Order: sequence, then C-alpha cells, then structure tokens
Amino acid sequence: MNEVFWGLPVISYLFLAGVGAGAYTVSASVLLRGGGGGFGHKHFQIARYGALLAPLPMMIGTGLIIFELGTFTAAFENGDFWLLFRWIRLFLTITMSPMSIGSWVLAVCILASLVYAYTFLSPDAKPGDDKSSLRLAMAWVGVPLGIAVAIYTGVMLGAMPSRPFWNSPVLVLLFLMSALSGGVAGILLLKAIFDHEPQTDDAGGTEPAGKIDRSSYLLSASDMILIGFELLAVFLFIMFTYLTVGAQKVAISVILPGGSLSMLFWVGVVLIGLLIPAIIELKYVLPTLLHKKVYTIPRRVEMIVALVVLFGGFLLRYVVVIGGQITGPVGI
Repeated sequence: MNEVFWGLPVISYLFLAGVGAGAYTVSASVLLRGGGGGFGHKHFQIARYGALLAPLPMMIGTGLIIFELGTFTAAFENGDFWLLFRWIRLFLTITMSPMSIGSWVLAVCILASLVYAYTFLSPDAKPGDDKSSLRLAMAWVGVPLGIAVAIYTGVMLGAMPSRPFWNSPVLVLLFLMSALSGGVAGILLLKAIFDHEPQTDDAGGTEPAGKIDRSSYLLSASDMILIGFELLAVFLFIMFTYLTVGAQKVAISVILPGGSLSMLFWVGVVLIGLLIPAIIELKYVLPTLLHKKVYTIPRRVEMIVALVVLFGGFLLRYVVVIGGQITGPVGI
C-alpha cells in the first residue's frame, strides 16, 4: 500500500472550503432571487444565515492547510519567527497551476464573504437599508466566486494524472454538487437552531410548535435535487473510471465491492450521506409539491438531515483523498 501524505487536515480543508463556498453561493442566490419577497418572505433571513456561515469554514479550512504545510512546525523547530509566514509564498509565486490559481480564488472569496457577512451583522439589517447596495454587489460577486472555489477543490485533485483515482473530469462536478448541498445543509442547520418564531399559514392560523416554516420547503427541495445530481455524479465518476482501460480501472476497485474503502463509500457516503437524507426530505417535500399542502417538518428531523448531509460530504472527501493516495502514483 502506498504511503498516505495527505490526512485529516487536507480532507477537512477540502470539506470546509466546499461548505463555506456552497453557503456563500446559496446565500447570494437566495438574496438575488428573493428580492420580491420570495422564499415565503423569509429570503433575507435565509441569506443572512448563509452569509454569516460562509467565511468561518473557509477560514478554518485555510488555517488547517497552512498548518499542513509545516509552517508552524518549522518556525518552532528552527526558532525563526518569520517562518510562520512562509505560506505567503503561495501568493507571491503566480503560475497557471491549480494550486496557485486556487489559492488566489480562495483568498478573494474569503475577503468577499467577510464583506458580505458584514452587511448582515446589524440586528436592524433588512432589504433596502444603507448597506443594501454593497450587499447586492457582494451577492453578484459571490455566486461565481463560490462556484469557482467549489470547482477548484475538485480541479486540484483531478489535475494530477499520476493519481488515476483522482484523474477524472467528473470529480469537479461531484465536488461542486457536494459543496452546494453542504452549503444548503449548513443554512438549514442554522435556521433550525436559531429560528424559533411561530409561522403563520395561509388561513391566518399558526403552525404547530416545533415546525419549520414554508421557506424551508424550497431549501429542502433544492437540497434533494442537489443530492440527486450528486448521486448522478457518483455514478458517472465510477462508470468513467471503470470503463477506462489501464490504471484508472484498477484504481476504482478500491471503492467497488471487496475494496478497502468500499464499505465506507457505499454505506457511509452513498447510503447514509445521500440516499437516507434524500428519502427523508422527499417524504416531507412531496405533499407540498403534489398537493400544495403547507410544508412542515419537525425541527429535530431538519437538524438531523442537515448533519447527516454534512457528515456524508466529509466522508466523500475522505474516501476520495485517501483512495487517490493508496492507489497511486503511477508512471505517466
């Protein structure tokens, strides 16, 4: 078995960067789409949850990758304070490599997300306030930036031809769908935790306590659709690699039945992380979709589904990062 150089710091970085970028993209999309009072007139609050969430995972993930580079260890071992800033070289050397471009895209996305979050910080923040123009500008910037960061995490791995497990164009799509789904899950989790106001139904009555308002319907439905696309991407990833002659076909065997990562992939990622939350969301979405009923879901269920989706997203990165290392490198 090949030695594993990239462990939990890199895996966590890829996961957290994806969740943060996904939250920024979803928040900005909701804000831009809901200008007329969409999402059950709760679009602004949904966008706010995403805006306040987005910078934190991206910054934590970046801190982990800086730690993985050995910057702090080298500084303490050599007693050289300036080695703490060795990571800045990533930005001083600009090349066309995915790592160099991705570092800049991630840095710009973090800065933009911080400005975007700032426009929501005030308790009195609302549509049309004095920060509205800046907020909208950061939302327009946030959609392409968030998507770029989510794509970059897949490109960074897929651009390594010596690692046949990673060298698939479908990996970009898989990481993008997972990042967007993780962003939606993060927003739903915050909404389920902090949004305790009773909601009013169409007849003027109050929905039962412990239920989520109708605005969660579009988010849950969107997450269900994203999970569907993610399952499609998983299928395409396996088929593309399996049908390729040579090293890639051998590499994919690590997640096929009998492979060392097969249980973690099929049970952890596909079953627990994708199929189960999709089935649960479908149960609550269908009555609204087919019969126009008021969307209600127990708050506890909403939280569990969001946590399971996030757990599945982390396991996906774990399987991909570890799988690519234990099946490579090969000659090119």
